Amino acid sequence: MNIILLGPPGAGKGTQARHLVETRNMVQLSTGDMLREAKDSGTEMGLMVADVMARGDLVTDDIVIGLIREKLEDKTEHGGFIFDGFPRTLAQATALRELLETTGQTLDHVIELRVNDDALVKRISGRSTCGQCGEVYHDVTKPQPDDGKCVKCGASDFKRRADDNEESLRNRLMEYYKKTSPLLGYYYALDLLKRVDGLADMKVVQASIGAILDN
Repeated sequence: MNIILLGPPGAGKGTQARHLVETRNMVQLSTGDMLREAKDSGTEMGLMVADVMARGDLVTDDIVIGLIREKLEDKTEHGGFIFDGFPRTLAQATALRELLETTGQTLDHVIELRVNDDALVKRISGRSTCGQCGEVYHDVTKPQPDDGKCVKCGASDFKRRADDNEESLRNRLMEYYKKTSPLLGYYYALDLLKRVDGLADMKVVQASIGAILDN
């Protein structure tokens, strides 16, 4: 089963993707992770990525699609792919659809994590993550442990994004909505779009996504 998780910054896509990886043996395809992995791989595609990034240029859609193709053609058994951070535009959505068709695969669900912007800004503004495993903490709802160690992996390397402030967040939200709105209509027309409340309790969101995948 292959799915896309859509949602603005801080909606919880990464958290939900990790849960699906752990419980359903799915493979998370994060654009950033794939680029970093490719850059260090030494493969022909990796050398191309490293060259583009060294010049400070933007990685083209063709390169990203090439990286995704490599993942799709990997015969390792798993529970399907989670596309996280891709596609972002209609052109990318079309390219992904064509790629899935050529590899004999399908896109089963596009799940949008819907949010209230004001509530999301409040939630993200106090956010930090473990630099080792990515576990998410929040100054109010889930403070970092008193002993300074991550409850999941025991590391003490916590990070807070410099742009996790109200002004930057609202700019990022505006940019997300401008680019993503056409995608919602595109996948709705294909009868693939499902919606869940991204600001609900984490386990409620997990259950909502699980119900969609099991239906």
